[in-house]
Amino acid sequence: MIKPSLRIAVLECDEPIGRTKEKYGGYGNLFKELLNNGAKRVAEQDDDVELGLDVTKYDVVKHEVYPDLENIDAVLLTGSRYNSYDNDPWILKLVEFTKKVLAQQRVLLIGVCLGHQIVGRAMGVKVALSDRGWEVSVTPVQLTAKGKDLFKVEELAIHQMHRDIVYEFPQGVESLGHSPRCEVQGMYIKHRLITVQGHPEFSGDIVAELLDSRHERGIFDDAMYEDGMKRVRKPHDGIAVGAAFIRFLLERSKNA
Repeated sequence: MIKPSLRIAVLECDEPIGRTKEKYGGYGNLFKELLNNGAKRVAEQDDDVELGLDVTKYDVVKHEVYPDLENIDAVLLTGSRYNSYDNDPWILKLVEFTKKVLAQQRVLLIGVCLGHQIVGRAMGVKVALSDRGWEVSVTPVQLTAKGKDLFKVEELAIHQMHRDIVYEFPQGVESLGHSPRCEVQGMYIKHRLITVQGHPEFSGDIVAELLDSRHERGIFDDAMYEDGMKRVRKPHDGIAVGAAFIRFLLERSKNA
């Protein structure tokens, strides 16, 4: 039986609001829950795996603190309300740290939403506001053959909350999927990185709170809000993505 222990540094690029913040504190705890649920699913599917996770959290916005790469096995970049293409000092520092991770071979990289976009930016491709508008709530993503292989589903249903996108695939990256409003829904390099534009860590309650907040502030009009709320409780494949993250982290140790 394989009993690896993985040290994962979650770089918190934002903080939750309202009830979500009261329940989880920070997004690092949401991802810890996602990864633990993903590990449970992998264990159910593969009796030869018993996994230990050591998840640490770093506030890269307010405190701009980062892990020492020698002390971790993987970095996970979270989502955020902020723009991945801005040049705020903390964003530039995050991009430079991501380049540092990409420049070495041992520490693996996971990106979600803004984190997905930051990886794209660090790899030199265009990241900007989409001309196709927002994607919100549970959204179907059409998967490539590689996406189907990694996520173990034919079509991915995943929570979305974004208007910024990665416009093209960096050199050497495999596509995982696309949707009508976002061609680059996921990126993959074996033994190096995996990213998704959607939010596997989100639940219906979390997204409903975000929809309420952005509707109240006038960011979402009535039509967008109502459309998002109609889909917010639909079944989604968040745990399937969490399991894919775990398999990605394990694949190198299993092949060693």
